Amino acid sequence: MERKSGIILLIVVSSFVFSCQTVPITGREQLSFVPASQILPMSFDQYQDFLSKHRVVQQGEQAEIVQRVGKRIEHAVERYFSEHDLSSRLKGYQWEFHLVEDKQVNAWCLPGGKVVVYSGILPVTKDENGLAVVLGHEIAHAVANHGGERMSQALVIEMGGLTLDAALSQNPKRTNGLFLAAYGLGTQVGVLLPYSRVQESEADHLGLIFMAMAGYDPHGAVTFWEHMISSQHGKAPPELLSDHPADARRIRDIQELVPEAMRYYRPEG
Repeated sequence: MERKSGIILLIVVSSFVFSCQTVPITGREQLSFVPASQILPMSFDQYQDFLSKHRVVQQGEQAEIVQRVGKRIEHAVERYFSEHDLSSRLKGYQWEFHLVEDKQVNAWCLPGGKVVVYSGILPVTKDENGLAVVLGHEIAHAVANHGGERMSQALVIEMGGLTLDAALSQNPKRTNGLFLAAYGLGTQVGVLLPYSRVQESEADHLGLIFMAMAGYDPHGAVTFWEHMISSQHGKAPPELLSDHPADARRIRDIQELVPEAMRYYRPEG
């Protein structure tokens, strides 16, 4: 047992040393040895599979709002990455924004810019600024490669450091489950893998800047998360809070980040 633990530790250390990249804006180094060339096809397949099994809202005011806010965040992300010579990290992105008819209070973004907004979250976001808080945050998780980081960690810990190709070949069902859990869709396979506190803080940080660059007021993030916390009142938390826990500390951290984000804020119109 000790020898096995030592081997796993060696794999983890070696993987971290040779497979790091830096998170935009925060500068944190993260483990990442799952290439986009392998992740993006899996992401696109999962996205189409999800859409095929849910009612997609194609027309109407709510669908138009999702498209409008999503496109503005998309352009802000692309502008930031271009200005900081990071556009290569968005190579292969094929942005899509879809509203699905579902009472869950939830939204997510898969690698490659594949976004889903559940209709149940719109009464909580209330307006475009509130939706920009959510989409900025979810898209930040994707472009910060948080899912890839978690997938890399899972391959090391759960599958002994196998490459994604090898894992898919040897145990495709288990590997697919790891993918879904790593990218926030784990409830579909009975596995929930919450984002770490560090990843949540980074997504808040990046999301505030992206929404500000898109012309949305970052102060709205404080109001949104305060409302998400107060709306629980002893009830089961909304799906969004299952892997995005919110508390007083998070609110304080967001409040401290707002002044920085406001430097990027240029309201439209």
